[in-house]
Amino acid sequence: MKRIALRAVTAAALLTTWALGAVAQAWPPTPTVIAHRGASALRPEHTLAAYQKAIDDGADIIEPDLVITKDGVLVARHENAIAILNADGTVKEATTDVVDRPEFAGRKTTKTIDGQQITGWFTEDFTLAELKTLRARERIPAQRPANVAYNGQFEVPTLQEVIDLAKAQSAKTGRTIGIYPETKHPTYFQSIGLPLEAPLLAVLEKNGWNHKDAPVFVQSFEVSNLQAIRKLSSVRLVQLVAPSGRPYDFVAQGAANTRAYADLITPEGLKQVATYANAIGPFKTLVVPVKDGVPGEPTPLVARARAEGLGVHIWTLRPENAFLPAGLKKAPATDGTVRGDSVAEITAYLRAGIDGFFTDDPAVGRAAVSAFTSASKVSLLPKP
Repeated sequence: MKRIALRAVTAAALLTTWALGAVAQAWPPTPTVIAHRGASALRPEHTLAAYQKAIDDGADIIEPDLVITKDGVLVARHENAIAILNADGTVKEATTDVVDRPEFAGRKTTKTIDGQQITGWFTEDFTLAELKTLRARERIPAQRPANVAYNGQFEVPTLQEVIDLAKAQSAKTGRTIGIYPETKHPTYFQSIGLPLEAPLLAVLEKNGWNHKDAPVFVQSFEVSNLQAIRKLSSVRLVQLVAPSGRPYDFVAQGAANTRAYADLITPEGLKQVATYANAIGPFKTLVVPVKDGVPGEPTPLVARARAEGLGVHIWTLRPENAFLPAGLKKAPATDGTVRGDSVAEITAYLRAGIDGFFTDDPAVGRAAVSAFTSASKVSLLPKP
């Protein structure tokens, strides 16, 4: 009886410790659920509706990709190209209804962005007032046909509007909702005289969020702009890492810099990243590769990053068959719109020790974290 009583007391003490730890835990809570462009599996991405849905569904952080307007205002869009045309003039991709707006037909142009020639319409050719007359569209309707019902309902939000939403929802919910802005194509925007970094820091400063304890992570696939931000601010920075290729600022430097993303995640590369960043944001298979259609054994990347004091936030975990490994798709596997076993995929990465993950459906992400955390707590309880 004494042993049983002692075990019960010990279990209660452990549960109390976990509960107190959850209350006292510094922001952000881990594992961190990061809403990739909002709840983009459920609403058109980068809209206030998508961000609100993400918060409602348990996201800790919402992510606005940042581009800039002609008059220097930061707005949330996946790309500065808000509609892209195929060679035959048909629409390849669109996040706004600009192709159907005759008053802006003359804004169609062809530009080279990060070495890629694109024909379409671009945010930097519109004032904020003009951009606000447009309405958002679902970017990938073939994979997310249900989101098409929301086409035409939402504006393009500014960074300030995203921050206003995060602050208002933090006050309403009693939990801190952070933002995770990505500076898109920083080298390109610098080349046309519309750099993103100074306006970003100005908005953060205006909102009292330009410091190391602010609920903010700033991310980039380039390196030089993060290093420049670090010289000006102590805000959290994240070096994004693609599974192949090179940071475009390295490409722009020519023969003087031949490094690739792979070089950033070697032990020496991570040591250099740690001089300016707080975390890395690797593509998911750099942490857990797919083997035989399912997540396999983890690589050493998480352990190597931790050794340098870097957090690890992976991208991007999506619920539909179109984005899942073959072994996690659900019937019919050939239908990319069907939801597969996203919880199983997320759990594989949680087991690998990541600090957080980007997800297109925060409700699924929250369910996976809750189940994983509960299972971990149970496994720590004394055996009867």
